[in-house]
Amino acid sequence: MKSFRKVRTLRAFISSARRSMFRSFVPLLYIRISPERLAVTNVKNGESVSELPELAIGKEPLRVLGAGTEARSAAAQNGGFIVNPFAHPRSLVSDFTVAEQLLKVFVRRVFAKSWFVPSPLIVMHPLGDPEGGYTQVELRAFREMALGAGASQVVIWVGRELTHQEVIDGNFPDGQVIAE
Repeated sequence: MKSFRKVRTLRAFISSARRSMFRSFVPLLYIRISPERLAVTNVKNGESVSELPELAIGKEPLRVLGAGTEARSAAAQNGGFIVNPFAHPRSLVSDFTVAEQLLKVFVRRVFAKSWFVPSPLIVMHPLGDPEGGYTQVELRAFREMALGAGASQVVIWVGRELTHQEVIDGNFPDGQVIAE
């Protein structure tokens, strides 16, 4: 019986060492969302994309024409329409499907120079202070968006903006980690 415990303990140790060893290779993204700006930052290397959260969508067939600052010109050239999935008077998420596609485009832009990217860890930070706080539905939508964009793990943070070092250390002061 004692040898079984040693084996299980050894497996746990190796597993945790393996996880910590590979953790240095896993990208860590800090994503800030507001109706005016979507910012995606790889806090380990400083690469960042920060633009208007707009997506140009083609009419027939429905497809993404452009995102961010290029969305308006892409829509004008190809006869598409513009959607800001974070512009709604009562909620930060007005169109989940478009928001997920927009997030995918921005995450790809951050990793444009990489030829292989493991699934990132993502800290989602919805900006703003809605009356009564964020609903469980909104928090679930943020989590599902990040997972749909390729995240392996998601943390939702509500509070002041974090520094890169606070995100790396997992040190979330003066606010609330809503979901992990």
